[in-house]
Amino acid sequence: MDAVFKALADPGRRKLLDALHKKNGQTLTELCRQLDMTRQAVTKHLRLLEKANLVAVVWQGREKLHYLNPVPLHEIYERWIGKYDRPRLQALSDLKKSLEEKG
Repeated sequence: MDAVFKALADPGRRKLLDALHKKNGQTLTELCRQLDMTRQAVTKHLRLLEKANLVAVVWQGREKLHYLNPVPLHEIYERWIGKYDRPRLQALSDLKKSLEEKG
């Protein structure tokens, strides 16, 4: 989990994850076109994202395609966010339903 937090700490890596979220299965060239970074910088960030298991790679012939792996993000959500927000979100949901029924 430390590797995931480290990977998410950099805004460039978060932009890469956002780009893969919009369109999964992109090549390095496609990703470089969307970001204001050198090819070497994108490669370095992708390597770190792969080590954190946030990006999976699939080779199709000579092309290396990068895919977002949302599982580590979900694990962080479950461990660090979900359990703290669940009661509050449920209360807001209940309030919304109550107000909709009255209105």
